[in-house]
Amino acid sequence: MADLGTPNCLVTGASGYIGGRLVPELLAAGFRVRCLVREAGRLRDQPWHDAVETVRGDVTREESLDGAFDGIEVAYYLVHALGTGPSFEARDRHAAQSFGRAAARAGVRRIVYLGGLLPAGVPEDTLSPHLRSRAEVGRILRAAGVPTAELRAAVILGSGSASFEMLRYLTERLPVMVTPSWVHTRIQPIAVRDVLRYLVGAASLPPDVNRSFDLGGPDVLTYREMMLRYAEVARLPRRVILPVPMLTPGLSSHWVGLVTPVPSSLARPLVESLRHEVVCSEHDIARYVPDPPGGPVGFDDAVRLALKRVREADVATRWSSASLPGAPSDPLPTDPDWAGGSLYHDTRELAVDADPRALWRVVEGIGGDNGWYSFPLAWAVRGWLDRLVGGVGLRRGRRDPQRLRVGDSLDFWRVEEIEPGRLLRLRAEMRLPGLAWLELGVTPDAGGGAVLHQRALFHPHGLAGHAYWWSVAPFHAVVFGGMARNIAGRARADIPPGGTADGTAEGSPSGSPDGAARRAGGARGV
Repeated sequence: MADLGTPNCLVTGASGYIGGRLVPELLAAGFRVRCLVREAGRLRDQPWHDAVETVRGDVTREESLDGAFDGIEVAYYLVHALGTGPSFEARDRHAAQSFGRAAARAGVRRIVYLGGLLPAGVPEDTLSPHLRSRAEVGRILRAAGVPTAELRAAVILGSGSASFEMLRYLTERLPVMVTPSWVHTRIQPIAVRDVLRYLVGAASLPPDVNRSFDLGGPDVLTYREMMLRYAEVARLPRRVILPVPMLTPGLSSHWVGLVTPVPSSLARPLVESLRHEVVCSEHDIARYVPDPPGGPVGFDDAVRLALKRVREADVATRWSSASLPGAPSDPLPTDPDWAGGSLYHDTRELAVDADPRALWRVVEGIGGDNGWYSFPLAWAVRGWLDRLVGGVGLRRGRRDPQRLRVGDSLDFWRVEEIEPGRLLRLRAEMRLPGLAWLELGVTPDAGGGAVLHQRALFHPHGLAGHAYWWSVAPFHAVVFGGMARNIAGRARADIPPGGTADGTAEGSPSGSPDGAARRAGGARGV
């Protein structure tokens, strides 16, 4: 890595949706950046990795933070415990206190925090737990002894954001919708490129500024109006929306989880935040970070730019970029010397009379719209069962139809390791009584062909874990055996994953938001 000098910005949450987009914006603005991550190598495949310094640390462990702040002038706090159960407010509180104290000890000049837009005139104790926690984190950071800019935003519109994906899938999949009463709540959405512009600008605020700022775009709309305008921008037939008042936030979060890729555990805090009107009460940020010549991006343009990114398969980060709250983070046990207990495995090898590069293209293209190459009904049923118990299911899909990088979510898996041309290791994030991994490897053979190495591993937790493994073991020959054979068959045909022999996408019309179009540039920051 080149000498980067002493970084003057620290970014937490760099593997998440906003953090992963903020880092290149800070670099473009001339800042030197250090990223704080819990897992070594998590940012390894980011295109900007070699331009930043990466340090290990955890905001919930204060002793791990001190060295991370050395030389830092501006610290970005972009982490939260969204959707992690009844104790998430306590974890958020503890993490913010640890971060604030460590920043103050190190003499940091400014903290920048992205929180949630609060409804005006609503007592804080009546807010959703999600918004209440966001507000408390802002107060803790502002009281830490370091000038803090708390930027508050409501619905963020950008390719891959949870709010945008929720809006997109609800509108596209349901021409007639029975909806909760919150579709009549007024909201002031904002384009992600404007959020990033304010975040970068906040680094240069005067030292006496220690306050919150409301962020919003130029349009104030109900959620119903947002869906109708989305349909118009996406050139869909006009949607019929029928509100049903008795749908509670809990019930409607399950409805959102059923229709969209956003699991109900994440949908619930998003839905609860829509119970109250969230409209900016001030626009004071413009005194310090002037609006661009044309003004902030409007709703229609934000949707148009986001759809362009989706259609061109050029989504830099997604809501699922960050690790799923509550998902296992344990790395694959090193065997054969692992002493952590039982480790079941299903191992298969298959000689493939195909170029190793063709085989690797199929391996790297697995999942999402390209499928899993075996018993589609079994995979679909497993995905539905996972969603029924609050898991992510299969609908997270892929960030890119052809390329993977460490940390990418892939249906109900996450990429734990990738060695291009050689190895893909996936860690399961579905609900399981244990930890599971799937490895796919490619090696050349002496005859000019390739060998496909496939290994499924499972570390059971308790009796339930052992029972689970042996209950599904009879199906492994069909699921994993079929997977190896079908991957080999696709590689022999040398057909691009998700495509036909002439290279066109299967099952997705040209121009579809879910089509596997190649990268073709697109607007920056959406």
